[in-house]
Amino acid sequence: MADVKMSFWDHLDELRKVLFRIVGVLLVLTVAAFFFKEPMFNVIFGPLNSDFILYKGFDKLLGLVGLKGVDSFDIKVMNIEMSAQFFTHLKVSFFVALIIGMPFFFYQLWTFIRPALYPREKRAIRGTFGFAGILFYLGLACGYFLVLPLTVKFLGTYQVSPDIPNEISLTSYIGMFLGLILVMGIVFEMPILAALLSRVGIINKELLKKYRRHAMVILVILAAIITPSGDAFTMMIVAIPLYLLYEFSIMVCRSEKEQNKESDDEEEDDYEEMDEDESDVDDHALIEAGEAGE
Repeated sequence: MADVKMSFWDHLDELRKVLFRIVGVLLVLTVAAFFFKEPMFNVIFGPLNSDFILYKGFDKLLGLVGLKGVDSFDIKVMNIEMSAQFFTHLKVSFFVALIIGMPFFFYQLWTFIRPALYPREKRAIRGTFGFAGILFYLGLACGYFLVLPLTVKFLGTYQVSPDIPNEISLTSYIGMFLGLILVMGIVFEMPILAALLSRVGIINKELLKKYRRHAMVILVILAAIITPSGDAFTMMIVAIPLYLLYEFSIMVCRSEKEQNKESDDEEEDDYEEMDEDESDVDDHALIEAGEAGE
């Protein structure tokens, strides 16, 4: 397909095929996830009680230094709407299908844009797609095993008075669950964004190092936005991986010297391609002149 010139409608037809494949796989995965209701919601409701892996880990760490562990708790979720449980089941099934099928969806998009790219662009973006998927899943894991449990523990057990019990609705908890998990998955794409901006020359390694202190303030603010609990401990727990992502972004960015060298190399390649084109034109003209002479 890369060697064949395609019209706008041909490209549109290829995009339609890609979208149909994505929607078809997403539908199949959603239906499949729908039939795994019990294990799926066991995972989702895991952070609601003190048996969750993070709380047990805190118990062991605090026990090593002679401190009291996490207080035992069991947060109850209730439903107050007639159709909420069914539609929550559908929403969560779609969310799980989206996560499982993400590599396939990215691959389909890659097959669509690949023919329009130069070899060096293909190599760069191919690696970016794969690494973006890894970081996205790491972000989901960080959200589920770290950010969500801390937020649930704080908000779910916080009371202004012992006489006012918390009655958490199903839609409220699921909304917070999906929101936090997705936000952490997106935030973990920071190094990929930095690498792409560095490749096009907008930022570089030296610029990120220069504004490191300013970035720390912004990351703390971002951590406060991500964590609705607002307590200092949870904010710190979220801010640490964000700062590590910033440092990793510096590592994957190119220096100003590397950017200038690449720019010079690309200009030389462009000049070579122009010379080759001009040579082909001259050869073609000589051939035509020889045929005319005969």
